[in-house]
Amino acid sequence: MKPNRRNFLILAVCAASLSACGGSGDSKSNSGETVTAATVDGAIEKPALKLGFIKLTDMAPLAIAKEKGFFAEEGLNVTLEPQANWKVLLDGVIGGQLDGAHMLAGQPLAATIGYGTKADLIAPLSLDLNGNAITLSNKVWDQIEPGLKKNPDGKPVHPISASVLKPVIANYKSQGKQFKMGMVFPVSTHNYELRYWLAAGGIEPGYYTPGDVGGTVGAEAALSVTPPPQMPATMEAGTIDGYCVGEPWNQAAVQKKIGVPVITDDEIWRKNPEKVLGLRKDFAEKYPATTAALLRAVIKAQLWLDVDNGKNRAEAVKILSQSNYVGADEAVIGASMTGKFTYQAGDTRAAPDFNIFFNDYAGYPFYSDAIWYLTQMRRWGQIADDQTDQWYFDTAKAVYRPDLYLAAANKLAKDGVIPADSIPESDGYKGEQSGFIDGITYNGKAPNAYLAKFSIGLKKGQKVTTSGVK
Repeated sequence: MKPNRRNFLILAVCAASLSACGGSGDSKSNSGETVTAATVDGAIEKPALKLGFIKLTDMAPLAIAKEKGFFAEEGLNVTLEPQANWKVLLDGVIGGQLDGAHMLAGQPLAATIGYGTKADLIAPLSLDLNGNAITLSNKVWDQIEPGLKKNPDGKPVHPISASVLKPVIANYKSQGKQFKMGMVFPVSTHNYELRYWLAAGGIEPGYYTPGDVGGTVGAEAALSVTPPPQMPATMEAGTIDGYCVGEPWNQAAVQKKIGVPVITDDEIWRKNPEKVLGLRKDFAEKYPATTAALLRAVIKAQLWLDVDNGKNRAEAVKILSQSNYVGADEAVIGASMTGKFTYQAGDTRAAPDFNIFFNDYAGYPFYSDAIWYLTQMRRWGQIADDQTDQWYFDTAKAVYRPDLYLAAANKLAKDGVIPADSIPESDGYKGEQSGFIDGITYNGKAPNAYLAKFSIGLKKGQKVTTSGVK
């Protein structure tokens, strides 16, 4: 199929207006060496693809690549198929029923190290930055709201520390109850963000023992898995007291008046990495030209989503509201995806960075992002034993594939589709990063030193047993 010239020209014009879309993030090489692009030659080997996704707004690059013709421009006939939950999606990619998927960043890492399941998966592209929030039930909100610091307009000062939950948890305990919160999967960003927020507020979120996917050993707040679309109903039923999830399921709680988002993930870790495009390693090896074409189409969609300060977001919201994609009301999706975020009725605030798809090098799969996830797996016991820094480096490089990203992005830049300065010259590591709610800085080149900084979390030499941390 020939490229759609009209769409191509639109992209070229958009690209010209994004001269600074590389934006922030110190991604220049510290060592003087940079990652080089993979060599991709030949015709597309597998033009018909099936990709999986979960009904969340951050699957937008896939929906836009389909609806705006970017897959077709690259000679691909792509079917997008919603999945019931993250486990089903993961199994579909591993088993070959899906050629790839909108995937939790922790999933290809966990599969590669054999946590939960064992498979060789890769992440050649990061889909977005930010996009999650933590919501508490009305019952819990009513207990903490009177004690919150307020702005002159009477609205709560953000970010809100998890320390405000301590009296609530103590009250639950006095009644013989467990304070419970939901997240979407044991190796999800949401799990690690929720744990990070709780621990930063002095609350133990619990630890994992070998072979255990509950992670509740020593927990003051017990976390459990609930599929994203089911979060609001599960909280409304009283099964959980709050949750961490991607949009639009925090805004759904606001619309239904059953809960209040208290913090966005951008307030926990500024411009944190979120989902990835997950593929089997053997798929990329067998179909290199197809993989490159797939990445090019998604990168085009990411640009479309962020161009000119998000001028296309309203159209994106309309597309995502279709039942075959997210299937939520436009108003609910738009409440977080159009440069604003609604905490509750009458409290809508500017949030221009809540969803970032292209700017700030959002698509580049940094090794340091992968290593952050691995440090959190170790922090909470999913990685049972200490590992050397080199183990973290090697694992990250086995899964995150900036060479494949560069093969696609460099061609787009050469053809004038994306700005050349939107592609970082990097060794795969960001510089030391701040912007965490607890004030701790992160350096991906020193993972064990980073782990040693936390007051809550496993220390060197510690292991988790059913009776606690040893």
